[in-house]
Amino acid sequence: MALWITDECINCDVCEPECPNQAISMGPEIYRIDPDRCTECVGHFDQPQCVQLCPVDCIPVHPGHVESREQLWERYLRLQREAQDKPQADKAQAEAQAEAQGDVRPDAVAEPKAAAA
Repeated sequence: MALWITDECINCDVCEPECPNQAISMGPEIYRIDPDRCTECVGHFDQPQCVQLCPVDCIPVHPGHVESREQLWERYLRLQREAQDKPQADKAQAEAQAEAQGDVRPDAVAEPKAAAA
């Protein structure tokens, strides 16, 4: 079950930094929860942190995204794999961009030869 933030949200900014999955972001008027990233803190905490901290109690289960704990656990595992793969993908992308721009990588620079004495 993914959570959602209702119109009662007062934009207090408490929930967003506490979300371990970066599922909460500012929407056009109030904060929103990305149901593809929300695990209700399964894999991180016993209770959803946003619900625990919300001062106006405006974060119920989203009726359109009812999921089992097993589904939430699978999402948690997927998000963890993506987080592990991201640094490698970012490095490969940066190297490809540098090569396309003709930049020389420091590890590809040949050492200068010593002058013969």
